[in-house]
Amino acid sequence: MKKELHIFFTSLMFYTRIPCPKNIDHHPDYLNKATRYFPLIGWIVGSISFLAFYLSSLFLSVETAVIFALIISVLTTGAFHEDGFADVCDGFGGGWTKEKILIIMKDSAIGAYGAIGLVLLFLLKFKLLSESVSLFKSDNSLVLFQVFLLFVSAHALSRLAAISIIFTHEYSRDDASSKSKPIAKNHTWKEISGSFFFGLIPLLFLSYFQYQFLLALIPVFIMRYFLARYFQKWIDGYTGDCLGATQQVCEVVYYLSILLIWKFI
Repeated sequence: MKKELHIFFTSLMFYTRIPCPKNIDHHPDYLNKATRYFPLIGWIVGSISFLAFYLSSLFLSVETAVIFALIISVLTTGAFHEDGFADVCDGFGGGWTKEKILIIMKDSAIGAYGAIGLVLLFLLKFKLLSESVSLFKSDNSLVLFQVFLLFVSAHALSRLAAISIIFTHEYSRDDASSKSKPIAKNHTWKEISGSFFFGLIPLLFLSYFQYQFLLALIPVFIMRYFLARYFQKWIDGYTGDCLGATQQVCEVVYYLSILLIWKFI
């Protein structure tokens, strides 16, 4: 139990800005095992984001509350995944060879592709999440719990889609200097089963109220498949930035899927 707590806090330290015990560090072995808790980190980030939304919605409009939820989400993770998304936009937008793409993605400066990508990403998140939250307005007294599950399931499932790439593809960079290199090692059934357990549970709870929401798994993992194939084609695998970009894109796809399922199924 003590070792599992250490692994969990390692995951929490690596993927968020939430303070952890002082004895926790970025030990490569623990980082490798920490992937099993990556979707669970989504529970935490989603819960904090929902809390910001709920408190803001008591005094402000739904749209403004969603903006505060997005801000808190970014602050909680330190824009960890958004940064990866911007780097992927810059790298694949401006590079035409594996070497050039990897060099651009490693550059800390943000380019035009990254800036434009982030603006469009947040616009989509804001609009889709605002509309998704509004869907539950006319429901019963459990509406608040359903909105909470919407936030948590979006963060958990998108993180599952991202981290699952390391189970099926190879790490692209040859150097060991990348901060994401330790999580690219071989994984056991504990990492795989833990990721899927924590990634799917919130959606299963949400689907209790409307079972059709389970269909959101299909577009999310279709997007995950095409992103992984795209990364494989251009850079022979993935990097940490690719995982961050996958998480962000799959989160948006999830919100869009929930909307389409509600309206047409």
